[in-house]
Amino acid sequence: MKVLLADDHDLVRDALSAFIETEVDMQVTAVPDLLAACDAARQTLYDIILLDYSMPGMNGLEGLAQAIQAGDGQPVAIMSGTAPRTVAQEALNAGAAGFLPKTIGARSLINAIRFMVAGETFVPADFMTTEDVAEDHPIAKLLSRREVEVLKGLCRGQSNKEIARDLELQEVTIKLHVKTLCRKLSARNRTQAAMIGKEAGLF
Repeated sequence: MKVLLADDHDLVRDALSAFIETEVDMQVTAVPDLLAACDAARQTLYDIILLDYSMPGMNGLEGLAQAIQAGDGQPVAIMSGTAPRTVAQEALNAGAAGFLPKTIGARSLINAIRFMVAGETFVPADFMTTEDVAEDHPIAKLLSRREVEVLKGLCRGQSNKEIARDLELQEVTIKLHVKTLCRKLSARNRTQAAMIGKEAGLF
């Protein structure tokens, strides 16, 4: 099964690719934008194409139609960590095979891919109602549970002192967690770490 994955965030793209390729019957081609995705789809017939909703070239759902055409009608699904339910419905109405929130767990992602390749439509019913990060999300697996909690605070714009109060920890402990999670996420600082968390759809 050939999967084409297009996402402009290196860490997200690499993590998702790694999880998909743990399946012995799946091969992944990963690209950073819509143009590269369409070029790849014209050269190779993929079983499914996964597109990040907010990556360069998408222009909302215009990129969906381009990918469907480039992929010769093969299933194309939209992925997003921020798009609302209305966008998911619009994507389906425009011909998408499914909508994958980036909070989806790794195993659920694999099941969703197989489901869509089989000709079905996939949208998780509760993707807009859950606030907690999926524990088996590829990015979450890089961090400890406590680091995920700290990252959640960073994404909310909280200071170390505020995060420490909420988690009932010492501020110096929060500083250490921030340093560690920045290293694991290859983030230069807390602001970039928060951006990575948000773009990955963790929260």
